[in-house]
Amino acid sequence: MNITRCLALAVLAIALVGCASRGGLPGPDRGGDAPVDAGPAAHEAREIGRGLASWYGEPHHGRRTANGEVFDMHTLTAAHKTLPFGTRVRVENPATGQAVMVRINDRGPFKPGRVIDLSRAAAERIGLIQAGVAPVVLYAAD
Repeated sequence: MNITRCLALAVLAIALVGCASRGGLPGPDRGGDAPVDAGPAAHEAREIGRGLASWYGEPHHGRRTANGEVFDMHTLTAAHKTLPFGTRVRVENPATGQAVMVRINDRGPFKPGRVIDLSRAAAERIGLIQAGVAPVVLYAAD
């Protein structure tokens, strides 16, 4: 009985350690994150792309994304054609000077010339809602 208890405790400990957060991929980002400052230090990040950004919301809200999670238009997420799921990207709108940090959780955009599709929440952070489409610069978030 003692050995059985020890083995059970060991298995439980291993399972708990495996479930513990290691500071890796974040959960969905809610509105608590402030927009990223686009000051001088922000431009030291490695640029990974530039082009047109668009946004998506209501028709896709509640549906599954390409990585299997449920899309929530109120989180700071985005769709990109090739970046790995979970990649964090800083998206800057040069016209407004605003930037936002997003997590890639979907594939797209599927319109020619567009480089990223932002959730509604992310689009709001960089002043993209009214225009619908705007030039952006993408930076790797290390």
